[in-house]
Amino acid sequence: MKSKYHQIKQQLLQFPKKWLITGVAGFIGSNLLETLLRLNQEVIGLDNFSTGYKSNLDEVKDFVSEDQWKNFVCIEGDIKNLDNCRACCSEVDYVLHNAAITSVPWSVDDPIFVNENNVTGFLNMLITAQAAKIKKFIYASSCAVYGDLHKSLKIEDKIGNFVSPYAITKYTNELYAKIFTKIYGLETIGLRYFNVFGKRQDFRGSEAPVIPLWFREMITDKKIFINGSREISRDFCYIDDCVQANILAACSDRKAVNCIYNIGSGKEINLYDLFKIMKELVERTCKKDNIPEPLYREFRKGDVKYFLADIEKAKQGINYLPKWSLSLGLEETAKWYINKIN
Repeated sequence: MKSKYHQIKQQLLQFPKKWLITGVAGFIGSNLLETLLRLNQEVIGLDNFSTGYKSNLDEVKDFVSEDQWKNFVCIEGDIKNLDNCRACCSEVDYVLHNAAITSVPWSVDDPIFVNENNVTGFLNMLITAQAAKIKKFIYASSCAVYGDLHKSLKIEDKIGNFVSPYAITKYTNELYAKIFTKIYGLETIGLRYFNVFGKRQDFRGSEAPVIPLWFREMITDKKIFINGSREISRDFCYIDDCVQANILAACSDRKAVNCIYNIGSGKEINLYDLFKIMKELVERTCKKDNIPEPLYREFRKGDVKYFLADIEKAKQGINYLPKWSLSLGLEETAKWYINKIN
């Protein structure tokens, strides 16, 4: 029996829709773009290129046909500018809102700037989507909203105390979305991403997420650091499963709206075990010998120690079913980083 995701993709091929992706040049946005164009969808993209890269769009262009690429229009603009948001929403069926500042350390260092992007920008998009009468507004939330909740398994209706300004911005997004559904009838769905990884995730800078950062350091023979202890654990979600969740949410039944869903793998791994898998992969693929053991340093402000997604609600609500194991996802991801970094 074909999965719900397969059925929806076949329906979209037969009856194309018009989509808006904010943050289209970023990691998740460019992967959403690639999948939708391959499904012959019409896509509008909005990005200010502050954290996204035109090279990501160039790569997508290489992976789709010439006719599929013609279905894409990119608007260089900023979600903090209401007029820019309005310019993108005309006759759009679905909004996939992924534009945001996603760095916890950045939010600690400059909470005003991050709030302007993540809250004011989000509100601008809600206002625009409601006025344009779009069918569904799907937005990226984050597992950061669980804060200092001590239980490893995170369930949508139980959160702790926030430990970063970033987490506050994402929870504020969820509150605004619920109000816009209740008052204005805008159909919204929030996806609480856990640790999404895959091709095009930025490996530059000291604040890169752990998987691209470690691939970079291993490939270039640099020291590997674990912030805190080796027991710190994460739920890593491969990018194709994140894309699946967005498309399923957009095409879901009305009973699924005005809800928040965890989007992860439903499995956790501690950072030291992650290191061992990546070490073996890079040594084998790059023919390296004896990548040194990681060094331990102070736990970062705003971080959380344990993350594991309970994905039952997403399975029931939007038919989400992760397809990728961590090991297979890392194999695919490693190919991209080795090609880019070497």
